[in-house]
Amino acid sequence: MANVVVVGAQWGDEGKGKIVDWLSERAGVVVRFQGGHNAGHTLVIDGITYKLSLLPSGVVRPGKLSVIGNGVVLDPWHLLEEIAALRGQGVHVGPDNVRVAENAPLILPLHRNLDAAREKALGNARIGTTGRGIGPAYEDKVARRAIRLGDLADAAVVEAKLDAMLLHHDALLRGLGLPAVDRKAVLAALLAIAPEVLPYADTVWKTLDSARRAGRRILFEGAQGTLLDIDHGTYPFVTSSNTLAGQAAAGSGLGPGALNYILGITKAYTTRVGSGPFPTELTCETGRLLGERGREFGTVTGRARRCGWFDAVLVRQAVKVNGIDGIALTKLDVLDGFPEIRVCTGYRLDGEALDHLPASSVRQGRVEPVYETLPGWSDSTRGARSWADLPAAAVKYVRRIEEMIEAPVHLLSTSPERDDTIMVHDPFVD
Repeated sequence: MANVVVVGAQWGDEGKGKIVDWLSERAGVVVRFQGGHNAGHTLVIDGITYKLSLLPSGVVRPGKLSVIGNGVVLDPWHLLEEIAALRGQGVHVGPDNVRVAENAPLILPLHRNLDAAREKALGNARIGTTGRGIGPAYEDKVARRAIRLGDLADAAVVEAKLDAMLLHHDALLRGLGLPAVDRKAVLAALLAIAPEVLPYADTVWKTLDSARRAGRRILFEGAQGTLLDIDHGTYPFVTSSNTLAGQAAAGSGLGPGALNYILGITKAYTTRVGSGPFPTELTCETGRLLGERGREFGTVTGRARRCGWFDAVLVRQAVKVNGIDGIALTKLDVLDGFPEIRVCTGYRLDGEALDHLPASSVRQGRVEPVYETLPGWSDSTRGARSWADLPAAAVKYVRRIEEMIEAPVHLLSTSPERDDTIMVHDPFVD
């Protein structure tokens, strides 16, 4: 048996939610290890749509333990809202099946307010954050002034830590010409929510170690995507955490030896939300058609996603930096009916050929894609559950992608429905 890490191999929105939910049938524990409620996962199960942004996707399956690790920044108010929404859809959620790391840092209302204020001040140079306070919360974490979930058990600790935090935040707000934080209101809100969220608090690293020793399969669920990684993404248009597979160890408390198989999720084309470079972006009718067919709107923000052809250069780069063992290719059905399909095989910059995306944001914005044109297919791939159900041209497209990204396609998703998935290799079989 193997423990599996699922990561996005593009800019997020690759369909990780469905794949994690599909894989969780064979797992005992599902773990979120980074990010916050800026991640959006949509699951469609028996015609019912579930929208998640903080809880692991496995939470909709009975009998699974869902874990939020220390690498996540936790908005406790949103956690309770998401739990209530799932309960309203008939899903059982409680401390018996959801555990949250006691050392997870909290997102407070002041983080959300600062996030929005800074984006507004940046104007056209804004990063394009979700405005949910993720970045400011991570800043407080690394600056050693965060309030963590376990701190809520002691009112005196909360008060002392809040004072230390406000020493920094009030200075920032003055610089932006904004009023200071209402200390009394924030303190009251924290003390009020403490008894509601503390029942979920846990020493997660011990829980996961026990699960591993008991032989339970563990599925690690990444948020966002490789190209939004704070180190390896299209900086500065990135998220505030490490989104790579290696973060699954640090963000959960299990050592890297527990990460047996890395599954990268990638769409059969490319999308991006927010600002930043996008070499294969299509601003023409084809791009609009991809977005329309793929229903490319953010789960969290509702923003329309930018769309473009598949970029094999970026996915190959993601394969390398994550140590990806296999790919789950999603939304192949969106390409049905295109007479020709283009794939980016390299870049050119000032006449020079490049086989990777450079680190410089200036150079990233100037690269020009080099395309290979492949034949499309007219028959539908939607709902296919075996290779035999796919048009020959679609199979050739998948095989060519495998060659260009230097990784095999081990799973193929042909619709948002859970069971419309072709499995070539079971990631849990090491």
